[in-house]
Amino acid sequence: MPATTGQVSPAQEAGRPQPQTTIEPPGGPFIRHSQAGRRPQYTISNQAFGSLITQPLVAAPGYARKFRLQFQAASSTLSAASLAISGDAPFSAVSLVTLRDAFGTPLIVGPGWEVFKAIPKYGGQLGLHAVSDVSNLPSFTAPGSGSSGASSYQFSSTLPLEFAKGYGVVSMANASLLPTLQIQLAASSNVYASVASGTPGTFTINNELDFYWLPEGVAMEPPGLGTTEQWVLQVANPTIASAASQLTALPRLGGFLSNLVFIFRDSTNARSDSMLPASRIRIYIDGVPLVDTLVATLQDDMQIQYAGAANAQWTRDTGVLALSRKTSLNQESLGLLDTGEEYLSTNPGTLIQVEGSPWGSFANTPGTLNALIGQVVPAGSLIQGLPEL
Repeated sequence: MPATTGQVSPAQEAGRPQPQTTIEPPGGPFIRHSQAGRRPQYTISNQAFGSLITQPLVAAPGYARKFRLQFQAASSTLSAASLAISGDAPFSAVSLVTLRDAFGTPLIVGPGWEVFKAIPKYGGQLGLHAVSDVSNLPSFTAPGSGSSGASSYQFSSTLPLEFAKGYGVVSMANASLLPTLQIQLAASSNVYASVASGTPGTFTINNELDFYWLPEGVAMEPPGLGTTEQWVLQVANPTIASAASQLTALPRLGGFLSNLVFIFRDSTNARSDSMLPASRIRIYIDGVPLVDTLVATLQDDMQIQYAGAANAQWTRDTGVLALSRKTSLNQESLGLLDTGEEYLSTNPGTLIQVEGSPWGSFANTPGTLNALIGQVVPAGSLIQGLPEL
């Protein structure tokens, strides 16, 4: 009688673990040996306007690519003769975001609209074309308004770290050396204006982490580990007078600039197209004009660089002019696919100035130029070319 214990495929025997099938042969780039994953960081509810969120982040076995946040606002009982919504709503529900690495270096610092709307849209680190505008994502619901109250709303966005494929990530495996994230919620008046009475809704905040798993079966690190792209909002000086022909200067920078996003706000802090130069705008680097162009031509460039000229779903935000330096491979920004060849090299002595010739005529003076700059700070030399190929 034949034995009954022998099997043609012993690995299929009940209770015996299956072999790991995602291990690659040795050699090749980091992303070949890692896997892109996602896991939750935290979910907190009943957060009122004005709250400070300091929930600690948790370790993950790998390298952080981006944090994915969703803000869900419950319905309110606010009422007024006309319950208006502010121009930056719903992102203005957050007054300040501060993401730092484990050693306290600021990675992303700025108000809610700049961080959650402008960085994904103009930085190329969330998606391309229309989906880079988080207002076009399926998860977005705009805040409602009316005389009897306001409906619930929600928005999702990202705090990006990876700026080229596998490049710019931050280690999350050591629980004692993790980034820190603080979110300061704003007053309800930042979202709703002309409120007579009632109670604003509270927020539920979900934070998830997109990360690369530690490679299986091979010891290797992401390219340029320690290199980061930092986003910090800078205020140019001096302020801008109506219809004046004048220069305004950015604070001194350093590193390699991938994106320059100029946000024009009047004295009421409202974004304003009226401030844009009536004809030409000039950007000087150490006194030499880098860009000297008609504003209309620069707006055409934005449509080409960020959206593709025929993409009607992508529209320039009011009061924003931007230049992408992530166009090394194409006329368009390709997001994480870029060689970095066209990044603008600066150091702490570099002077960047913007000139309106003249600036536009606007009522609420003086105006302010806010510069949202994507600045790559390399660990050692900047890796140029495609680091994963």
